Amino acid sequence: IAVSDIFGLGGSSVISRLFGEKRYQLSKKISSFCLFGSILIGVILTILLLLFANPILSLLGATTATFSYAYDFYKIIALGSVFIIFSLVPQNLIRTEGLAFEAMLSTMIGTILAIILDPIFLFVLKWGATGVGLANIIGYLMTDILLIYFTLKKAHYIVLNPRLMKISGKDIKDIIAIGIPGSITNFAQSFGMALLNSSLALYGANKIAAMGITQKIYNIVVLVIVGFAFGAQPLIGYNYGAKNWQRLKAILRFDSLVLVSYAIVAGGLLIIFARPVTALFMNQATIINAGSYMLIATIITTPFVGMILVYTTVFQSIGNAWGAFVMAITRQGVIYFIVLEILKLICGYHGIIWSQAISDILTWLIGYLMFKKSLNLNQK
Repeated sequence: IAVSDIFGLGGSSVISRLFGEKRYQLSKKISSFCLFGSILIGVILTILLLLFANPILSLLGATTATFSYAYDFYKIIALGSVFIIFSLVPQNLIRTEGLAFEAMLSTMIGTILAIILDPIFLFVLKWGATGVGLANIIGYLMTDILLIYFTLKKAHYIVLNPRLMKISGKDIKDIIAIGIPGSITNFAQSFGMALLNSSLALYGANKIAAMGITQKIYNIVVLVIVGFAFGAQPLIGYNYGAKNWQRLKAILRFDSLVLVSYAIVAGGLLIIFARPVTALFMNQATIINAGSYMLIATIITTPFVGMILVYTTVFQSIGNAWGAFVMAITRQGVIYFIVLEILKLICGYHGIIWSQAISDILTWLIGYLMFKKSLNLNQK
């Protein structure tokens, strides 16, 4: 998925700006390059994953007892890598033409199919881990088929034409410059969660379980913010490319207002009802107590997260590679690591719990300063 962000996010950023500049022919070339490029990278990744299966599984923690089960699942996922990587590319690209519903529908149908097939392959056909992996890959394949259909039938400037995929080195650089930070964001999220869990491990399994519940609740709130923020990306890129500064200002004002308002309302409700909401997932008093405390500490800076995502999408949309890179490595990467280690030493358990909130505020401040410097709309 992180690999697909290079072509999906990077390509959609470049294409939306090209639309604003009325350079439709080049957008066709960029889209073809991204679509076929993701297929090529998927094939290469499949080969590498199969060649280095043993060391990769060992690195991921597979033991002698679990290796055969892990390999059964891993092998299917590796063979289907091309379908996974490809799925997110047209999904991002067709949104630049306003086909957001079609992108969502394709993803939903593929996901629902995977959910239906999962128990059939696992419990009815007794295919074990292989069946679980196969159900996921079939779901991605269905998503791919639908996305290709919508690309061919409804998109005008997003095309699948191998004869158009030759583009200049500068265009490739522009795609990668924005796509790489998108990939890093995915890695940083995994890195941040691994750091958090390893720090909480000293305080027992109940604390890790409580944080798991907290993250599930938190993700429900944040994913809505992510969806709305990235939904504005094509509009930001288009108006930036067209140099329509007044409309760009209006879009950013509306985007910020909606995200922050939603974050305040949703976050406020979860803070007030933290304990009963946590109790929906677990009936052990110790875990409920820890989880409700963690939820308050995690959710309290959600408005800042909303603005962080506004800045991130702006940097990606306008082609500010450095800004996008900095935002990718800060919140759950470099800043989070520094804050976590310092607060862990000073405040122990409570420092671990509040480290993400402090990281959110610092990341927002960095994003705000970079936003003002790179896109000073008051002077336009």
